Formats: sequence, structure tokens, C-alpha cells
Amino acid sequence: MLPLAKTGGLGDVCGALPIALEKLGCRNSAFLPAYRSVLRSGLRVEPTKVTFTIPIAGRNVACRLLHTQLPGSNVDVYLIDQPQYFDRDALYNDRQGEYRDNCERFCFFGRAVVEAIGQLELAPDIVHCHDWQAGLVPAHMHARRKEIAWMQRAKSVMTIHNLAYQGRYWHLDMPLTGLDWDYFNWQQMEFHGDLNLMKSGIALADSVTTVSPTYAREITQAEFGCGLESTLRARGDSLVGIVNGVDYTHWNPAVDPLLPANYSAESWLLGKAQCKLQLQQELGLQVNAEVPLVGIVSRLADQKG
Repeated sequence: MLPLAKTGGLGDVCGALPIALEKLGCRNSAFLPAYRSVLRSGLRVEPTKVTFTIPIAGRNVACRLLHTQLPGSNVDVYLIDQPQYFDRDALYNDRQGEYRDNCERFCFFGRAVVEAIGQLELAPDIVHCHDWQAGLVPAHMHARRKEIAWMQRAKSVMTIHNLAYQGRYWHLDMPLTGLDWDYFNWQQMEFHGDLNLMKSGIALADSVTTVSPTYAREITQAEFGCGLESTLRARGDSLVGIVNGVDYTHWNPAVDPLLPANYSAESWLLGKAQCKLQLQQELGLQVNAEVPLVGIVSRLADQKG
């Protein structure tokens, strides 16, 4: 969630969307783990009066709820503070690979979000969940809707940003979810014998969205479905593609202070030429205005070509 924490495009969207919704008159709040990077971001972070425990992995784990706001807005951001899980150098992995307790970390996060919504008495209309890290929230809303008042009113939306990352863990992690083993079945949370948090959100949310109409069609086919194409096809018309917007206060070459020269759609020739010259120099390339120069910002992964 830019500027609090970011590893990819998910952070850009989750940072910009709440502010855009606020400008449309939609009151909204966000929940995020209290990552080390968030607490050291320089933003004013204050404790709330909300504390609780989550029974997980054979013990009661304490959680404190912190509060800040997205810069330049009145959007409330509530931070799930549990240093054992979230006070780390990185969000999901270190040099050795994925953190071995990621399933426990994000099962705790999802369950803590559900508890925090109730204790804050937010009474949301929609609970919007992003990617596998939040996939347990729609599952809990599905399982507990009859017993918890705010869930009876609220609907859940699961947004898929990248289906290749699914939060897949061995089946004996199922008790970490806090849900009955009945949910561990091929239509809901089970995937080839494993627990799959992305599948959980897709199968159990009231609606599912993804980042474009094209991607929404692609992921219902085996080539791009990452094994979940049948689950996605089963959603029918409740799977919708919505193109990500762009935050023009941040991504605007006319005012971007990081560019060596600014330019706009109306006056771009000179500015782009200066930027190209600077990039050629920084990369040690031949400085030549006539040579085509193409760049891409991307992870080095098969999915990106």
C-alpha cells in the first residue's frame, strides 16, 4: 500500500484506490499488517484502544490495532500489530526464500481483520480483499455470516492482481484458518491436497474482480488459470474485469520531479529527448538521438515475457 509498503503493482493500486473512492464521496478504511517499513515510514502512527487475541497454532496471540492515515487524505488505515509476525526486514521473504510461517502470518492477519472490523463497529457495505494475503477474510465472512451482525449486511469482493501467487500451503495448516475442516474441499479451500488461500477467496467471496476484462477471460482458461481456471469459470458472471486506473498525481511526466525534463501530451518532443539522452548516459549506452530506446519496468519472470 503505497507509500506505506510495496513490493509490486498491488501496492500502487491499494494506495491510490482508497483516495480515489474518498474523492467520490465513499467513506472507506484500509487494513494492513504493521510491517516494519510502515512503522518506520515517518507517518504518524498512534495506538487505538482496540486489543484482542487470536487463538492460532495452539496459543492465544495478542494483537494491538494501530491507526494512521494515507497522506493527503482522510482515509483511515488500521494496522494489525503483532511484531512476531510482521516486524521483519521484508514483507514476504528473505534471501533464503519465502518465510516459512507465511501461512500462519496471513491466517492471523485475515482473522484479525475480521475481529477488528467488529470491534471498531465499522458496519461496512463492502469488504474489498486483495490477493491471497487477504483471501481468508471472505472465507470467514461466508462461514460466520449468520452469527455476526455486520457480516449479514456486508458483501465481500475478492480482487485478483496476480493469479500466479496463490498462498498455497500443506493441508495440515488448515487449523490455522480457524475454520471447520468441512471447508477443506475441492470446491472451496482445497487445491491438489493443499490449502490454497487465493482459491479460498475466489470460491467464497460474494464477487470476484481482476485487473482487466482481458485478464478476466484469460484466467478462465488453462494457459493462464494457474490451475484455478475451473474455480474461476464456476463464478460465471460474478467474475468481472476492471482496468486499473492511474494515479495522475504520482504518474504524470508533466510534473514528475524525478525526471530530468518534464513533458506533456501537448509538448513532448524536447522533454522526451532530454530524458532519453539522460538514460543513455546513465546506462553507458551510445548517446544518439536517432537510435530507438525501449525500456520496461518489470520483474524477471516468465509471466512478464
